[in-house]
Amino acid sequence: MDPISFHLDTRDQWVCLARLLSNDPEWLSAKVKFFLPNTDLGSGNEALDLRKRVLLQLRELHAQGPATWQAFIHCVCMELEVPLELEVLLLSTWGHEGGGFLSPLETGEDSEPEPRLSHGLKRPHQSCGSSPLLKHSRKQYLAELARRYLQLLRTSAQQRCDGKLPGPGQPLAFHQAYIPTILQWGRATAPFNTQEGASMGSPRAEDGMDVSLQDLFNTRTDKGPRVTVLLGKAGMGKTTLTRWLCQRWADGQLDRFQALFLFEFRQLNLITSVLTLPQLLFDVYLSPEAGSDAVFQYLEENASGVLLIFDGLEEALHPCSGRAGPKAPGPALALFSGLCRGTLLPGCRIMATSRPGKLPDCLPTEAATIHMWGFDGPRVEEYVGRFFGTEPLQEAALEELRANGRLRRMCAVPALCRVTCLCLRHLLPGLSPGQSEALLPTVTQSYVQMVLALSPHGPRATDSLMGLAEVALEALEIGKVIFSATDIPPSVMAFGAALGLLTSFNVCTGPRQQQIGYAFTHLSLQEFFAALHLMVSPSVEKSVLARHVTLNSRWVLRTKARLGLLDHVPTFLAGLASRACRPFLNHLTQRGEAWVASRQAEVLQALKKLATRRLTGPKVIELCHCVGETQEPELASLTARSLPYDLPFHNFLLTYTDLAALTNILEHRDAPIHLAFEGCPLEPCCPEALAGCGQVENLSFKSRRCGDAFAEALSRSLPTMRSLKKLGLAGSKITARGIQHLVQALPLCPYLEEVSFQDNQLKDQEVLQIVEVLPALPRLQKLDLSQNNISVETLLCLTKAAVTCRTIRTLHVRKTELIILLSPPAEAAAEPRGSPELQGNASQSREAQRRSLTLRLQECQLTVFDVEMLIAQLQEGPRLDEVDLSGNQLGNKGCQLVVQAASQRRVARRLDLSNNGLSVDGIHGVLSALSTCRTLADLHISLKHKTVVLTFAPALEQQKVTQKRCLPAMFPDTLTFPMPSELTPCSPRVRLVHCGLQAEHLEQLLAELKESCCWGHLDLSGNALGDQGVDQLLWCLPTLGSLQSLNLSENGLSLDTVFSLAWCFSSVQWVHHLDISFDSQQVILRGDGRTRFPRTPRDLSASGLSLVFPARAQPSGFGRPCTPRSFCLRECQLEPPSLTRLCQTLEECPGPLEVKLSGVALSDESLETLLWHLPRLPQLSLLQLSQTPLSPGSPVLLADLFSLCPQVQKVDLRSLQEVTLTFKSSKEQKGGCCGRFTGCGLSQDHVETLCWFLRKCEDLSQLDLSANQLGDDGLRCLLKWLPQLRISGSLNLSGNSMSQESALCLLETLPSCARVREATMNLGSEQSFWVHFSPQKETEKTLRLTECTFRPEHMTRLAAGLSKAWQLMQLELIRCCLSQDNLALLLSLVRPEGLLSLRVEEPWMARAGLLALCRVCAQTLGSITEISISETQQQLCIQLRFPWQESPEAMALRLAHCDLGLDTCHNRLVRRLMHTCFSLERLSLSQVNLCTANSQLLQSLLSLRLRKFRLASSCVSPEGRANLVIGLSRCHQLEELDLSNSQLGEEVLKGALENKRHLKRLDLSHFPLENSTLTVLTQALRHMTHLQSLCLSGNGIDDSGCYHLSMALGYATSLEELSLSHNQIGDSGAHHVADILPMLPELRKIDLSANGIGPRGGERLAESLAYCEHLEELMLSRNPLEDLTVRRLARRLPRHLRVLHLRSSRLGPLGTLSLGQALDGCPHLEEISLAENNLARQVLHLRLRLPLLRQIDLVSCEIDDQAARPLTTRFELCPALEEILLSWNLLGDEAAAALAQVLPRMERLKRVDLEKNRITAHGAGLLAEGLAQTSGIQVIRLWNNHISPDEAQRLQSREPRLDFAFFPNQPQAPQGP
Repeated sequence: MDPISFHLDTRDQWVCLARLLSNDPEWLSAKVKFFLPNTDLGSGNEALDLRKRVLLQLRELHAQGPATWQAFIHCVCMELEVPLELEVLLLSTWGHEGGGFLSPLETGEDSEPEPRLSHGLKRPHQSCGSSPLLKHSRKQYLAELARRYLQLLRTSAQQRCDGKLPGPGQPLAFHQAYIPTILQWGRATAPFNTQEGASMGSPRAEDGMDVSLQDLFNTRTDKGPRVTVLLGKAGMGKTTLTRWLCQRWADGQLDRFQALFLFEFRQLNLITSVLTLPQLLFDVYLSPEAGSDAVFQYLEENASGVLLIFDGLEEALHPCSGRAGPKAPGPALALFSGLCRGTLLPGCRIMATSRPGKLPDCLPTEAATIHMWGFDGPRVEEYVGRFFGTEPLQEAALEELRANGRLRRMCAVPALCRVTCLCLRHLLPGLSPGQSEALLPTVTQSYVQMVLALSPHGPRATDSLMGLAEVALEALEIGKVIFSATDIPPSVMAFGAALGLLTSFNVCTGPRQQQIGYAFTHLSLQEFFAALHLMVSPSVEKSVLARHVTLNSRWVLRTKARLGLLDHVPTFLAGLASRACRPFLNHLTQRGEAWVASRQAEVLQALKKLATRRLTGPKVIELCHCVGETQEPELASLTARSLPYDLPFHNFLLTYTDLAALTNILEHRDAPIHLAFEGCPLEPCCPEALAGCGQVENLSFKSRRCGDAFAEALSRSLPTMRSLKKLGLAGSKITARGIQHLVQALPLCPYLEEVSFQDNQLKDQEVLQIVEVLPALPRLQKLDLSQNNISVETLLCLTKAAVTCRTIRTLHVRKTELIILLSPPAEAAAEPRGSPELQGNASQSREAQRRSLTLRLQECQLTVFDVEMLIAQLQEGPRLDEVDLSGNQLGNKGCQLVVQAASQRRVARRLDLSNNGLSVDGIHGVLSALSTCRTLADLHISLKHKTVVLTFAPALEQQKVTQKRCLPAMFPDTLTFPMPSELTPCSPRVRLVHCGLQAEHLEQLLAELKESCCWGHLDLSGNALGDQGVDQLLWCLPTLGSLQSLNLSENGLSLDTVFSLAWCFSSVQWVHHLDISFDSQQVILRGDGRTRFPRTPRDLSASGLSLVFPARAQPSGFGRPCTPRSFCLRECQLEPPSLTRLCQTLEECPGPLEVKLSGVALSDESLETLLWHLPRLPQLSLLQLSQTPLSPGSPVLLADLFSLCPQVQKVDLRSLQEVTLTFKSSKEQKGGCCGRFTGCGLSQDHVETLCWFLRKCEDLSQLDLSANQLGDDGLRCLLKWLPQLRISGSLNLSGNSMSQESALCLLETLPSCARVREATMNLGSEQSFWVHFSPQKETEKTLRLTECTFRPEHMTRLAAGLSKAWQLMQLELIRCCLSQDNLALLLSLVRPEGLLSLRVEEPWMARAGLLALCRVCAQTLGSITEISISETQQQLCIQLRFPWQESPEAMALRLAHCDLGLDTCHNRLVRRLMHTCFSLERLSLSQVNLCTANSQLLQSLLSLRLRKFRLASSCVSPEGRANLVIGLSRCHQLEELDLSNSQLGEEVLKGALENKRHLKRLDLSHFPLENSTLTVLTQALRHMTHLQSLCLSGNGIDDSGCYHLSMALGYATSLEELSLSHNQIGDSGAHHVADILPMLPELRKIDLSANGIGPRGGERLAESLAYCEHLEELMLSRNPLEDLTVRRLARRLPRHLRVLHLRSSRLGPLGTLSLGQALDGCPHLEEISLAENNLARQVLHLRLRLPLLRQIDLVSCEIDDQAARPLTTRFELCPALEEILLSWNLLGDEAAAALAQVLPRMERLKRVDLEKNRITAHGAGLLAEGLAQTSGIQVIRLWNNHISPDEAQRLQSREPRLDFAFFPNQPQAPQGP
């Protein structure tokens, strides 16, 4: 087309376009307002006719540029009815880039000049008269400029707010009134009046915490914060509120503000240059006509009337670094900071809106915070009503809203409420009632319905929708929310404008630089379109789609500087993944449902992964929103199941919709859950979302933002939560109104068990209202009202309620604490039977007697008058269990009144009157009030510590019942129980400590004590009695009755007075123990404890008393123990005169007597004085010196005691610090003595003197000289004296720095020591050296040398010593560095007489092989009778007989069986072996490798007349098996054969068993026995008539194999031992075994462990045991026998039974009881194992002795302290007991104490295993004390108890026999008696 034609066409198009738009001028005005937001469409242009006004508007649009004009043309074609020809011309000319863009002026149309629209505001008309300076003063002129500017601001505000377009889809004529949201004070509290109503339609006031607009901007706000921050989540209406405020100000309703400026940070972010405050106000917002400086000065002078509103504070980009002044430029946020801090425009008011999260640091700390919560129910209905106005759909919409709970929850967000209303407008005409729930179930689907309702049909709309989605995502990814005209394609712009999805506004990019900006009507709408693009765009990969499915923790916002723009995209993606959105997505993509479904599945899979993770509270809420949007029940169930039981939410904002999303997920959960909200700002109506949630078991809120509205909403939801058990509402601001709602709701919650209203600022009336409702809560167990405000009067009301309310059990009040504990449901629900008329007061009396009440009123400022009222209330109340009135103001009189009332009312347990101002005079009053009390157990008064505590014992009737229950568990069955009349009353304890009592107070005090009840314990420690007071007390002591203890510690006593206390032993009958610590002034007199029941060890520890082990005390089952008197003195210096006086005093004491001196300083002279007096103390049984440094010469002095004092039994000296002397009584003169001198630094110089004194002892059973410095020379000297020492037991020389010289010297000395039985020396790291003796001359000796490192030069001397030691029968050389050559040399040199057993263990033996070891054996000069080789154990054992003898005929006979075809070297070895092994009777090979050569050698050895052959766990080659078969076939004289743990095959077994008629013992354990192999065995057994032992353990024998085996065993009538353990014979196999038992009369041992034998098979076995008269060992462990079988078994146990194993047999209490009765008194029983059974405290109840029992195994039997007490007493009935296994039980310190008491009386006990129990360091210390009294125990295992490593190390250093290691240490040798 030529230019002229184009020019003519364009003119025609303008004419047609103007004619078209003239038909709809309102639409054109709306579009002009959209594309030109600040254009004035006022009355100035209304004078023009319609055609000219249309042309003028078109020129304005055309002048904005091609982009705006193209978008406008697309709007015309999209929204108006345009003829097709004109639409084609318009789009082809102006609808795309490059189209014609001629000005309408160029067309020549209407060339006459016309007025243009003014951009911006119209200026008021100014006259051209004279200058104002001539008419007015300058001040008046400036005021006039300011007035004009203020008027200009109002006009601008009206145009900014009135001209805004309505929301999406709203009609152009729609003008919606503002519906206020819920506003609530946050961080700061308003200091101004909140009761003034809003007279201009402002937000209403809900309660004291809610905010109205009048509260924000009334005249009293000058006293409040200048800066107000409005916080609200997206869509809550923050921006709408700011514009509404601007509009109301423009209308003159906020008259207190002269100027109002509204800024949006999203627009301020576009300004890249720095600004000053005047530039921000005048260049960016609105410039004055003139005199900007004067206007700014006016604003500064009137700053209190200036309001600046900043919207979107979270979107601020630039940090507020530095401060800006009036002329100092800076970023917008810096100017905001200056305004907030008052450096700019001081006195002005600032209001900012922001989303929750981190606020900028520039905000002052005193800024007020207001939370915007959205709509509640009434506001939602008001909004919907105004949206629809008078339309006929209004009622239908309201009915739909009331019927649809999901829709109602969605409308709580104002932005979503608008979307919902828009959807309802389009959906309701075609819907039936209630169908909206299916069409609008989620937020995402509401947006989808809105888009579908607004969008026209056709491909153009689809393309525009896709284009808008692409623009949305690209902008969000770069953080862009404001667009220019060039950022959006014209067609997309037109689409967004037509649907109301985009809005336009004027944007300032710099000073006086403005342009038009576009944005989505809401950020959430942009996020929806972004998610839509991710879901439907083919360019977005699935992996990219899945990466956008994330959970944004709201806690991150506290560290983020700016809110993320993609935070809600995951929620919209989840919503688009719903099946309901699939048609919509498929319509957009046109790629088929499968493609859409695959992308939806990718999103769902990502959500499933998130659902299984452990998430924080904010992410849980986000996940619930996402899962709810998907509408996938399986995903919701998975999410609900993955939530933990305790689900906490801390310190982040939660709305009603958040809790609704959570509740929606919890509906898919079966298990209960605990929800805890702490520090979370909560929307007042939040609890309503929890209505009907039956999964919540515990619910707690803790937030100061919870007020009465919150409580009211909570009260509506509580009755609907059917599983709620615990409710907590703490730290809130609930008033009487809120409490009233809760009190009405609580009775409707019958399952509540715990309620907490802590820290709610409740007053007296509110607390009483809550307490009044308690009877209506039958299951309530706890009510917490702590940290509220209550008075003393209210407190007394509470005590009255506690007395009258039958369910209250405890009332606890302490300062701000107030807790009420109530009875459990069963007790509370119990009602008296019978008619109320007949019961009357009788039922109430029974109820009062049945109830017990605990009152704790601590620090409540109670006075004497209050106590009198309290006592009156308690007169008719229930029994008092505990009363605590500590910390009040009772004084002496009040305390006496309470004590007197308590003694009359018989307080059951405890009365605490501490810190009540009691004085010394008040003590007498308290004692006087207790004169008639018979239930007092303990009185503790300490005026220094302000302590007054009374503890009461149960009444006598209850005490009888309790003692009857306890006696059977505490005393053996053989004792006679005392009758109820013989039960002793309680022994009260009186502790008057630190009371300042002096001697003059004693007379009155003792008089009151005599008048009172019989006191058991008297504690007067910490007073000022002095020597005079104690002397006075001692004279009166016999008149105070039978005390059990007297404590006189810390009374300033002298040493002479302390010694005089020993006089009590002879003058006061009850005194048995005197414990004195002089430096710390501890003086305690104690009785023997017989008048009361034993305490637990924990009680002993708490009282400061240690466990006493009576010397030579008999077991309680054989008479009462003779308890010795003990005198303990610590921490003092004893000179000879003091010792003399002490000993003289002790001479008068009755015996037996124990003297313990600890931490005393003794010189040699003092020690000699003490030892000199010992013969004068015949009643002395023990003398102990601990922590007492002695001189090096003290061992000699102590060694001389054996001759000076014949009654000395043991002298124990350790490290010159600890001395223990044990004495014999007159009845115990027989028995050996023991000397122990360890760690005393003894050297060679001391040996001769020490031995000279020790030789005087005629019977020295044990001598311990370990850990000294004897060395080789000292040992040599000791060995010379050894024949003169009459040692009958053992000699310990460990740890004395000895070498190989000592070992050789020992070997050379053995012939001269006739009574030496065994000597053991280890020169390794342990350095142990023990010599054991026999009472008579020993003919057989054993020498064991370990790690002695013998070199070749020692062989000659070693052989010479062995040759001379003709009595040596056994020599063991373990890891002594003997090489193969050295061993061969030693064997070639040794020539003793008789038999010599040699055992050598060296590492090289593991790899030497059979040939090499046999070559060594061939070097001996004697004849070999036994050979034992074990390669894995690295040992060789041979038995030699000297001298060697054999006849030539016998030798020739043996050589005839040798294969002489071997090589010459091997042949010589065989000949040599045949020469030395002609007497070989036993050959044992274990873990060896038999190759061909070895097997040939073995074949030769088997040709000898062997009687015993063992080949176990060895590897044999195929050739070797053939040689083995040949060799075994020649052994016709074999009596014992062991082929266990070997896989030799059928042929070897057949050859081994063939013709073995003399075989007596056969062991084939773990030898694979298949059908054919078992057949070989059974056939051979039929011919073994002499068989005595058969072991087939772990051979895989089943019931069928057991049948064939039992048939063969019928021929072995001499069988004594049968082992079939670890097979699978089952009940059927047990029947087969039981059938043959009568055919085996000689059977002594049977082992059927781990065979799966149940009750049926076990009962059959029990019946057959009656035929086994000689049975001694029965092992049935690891078979599920159960109680019934064991009970039948117990009735048939043989009388000769020695061993019984029933480990892991499902044994219970009944079976254990029957078994104990059957074994009681069994004379031959040696070992019993009941491990791994649940005995349930039913341990073996033995009454008779088990004289031979050596081991008892009770591992893992769930034995606790209660069961252990009677068990330990039964141990004393087993005098031969050597090993006790109690590991993996529930034993504590009480069990340890009971065991420690019996340890000294168990003389043969060697090992106790207490691993994996609950023993603490205290219990281990008691065990150490018990160990100190015995010598035979080697170790007590204590691994994995409740003992710290430091405590374990300390205890082990004190007693090495305590083993705390994981791997057991080597048992300690006996330490002497």
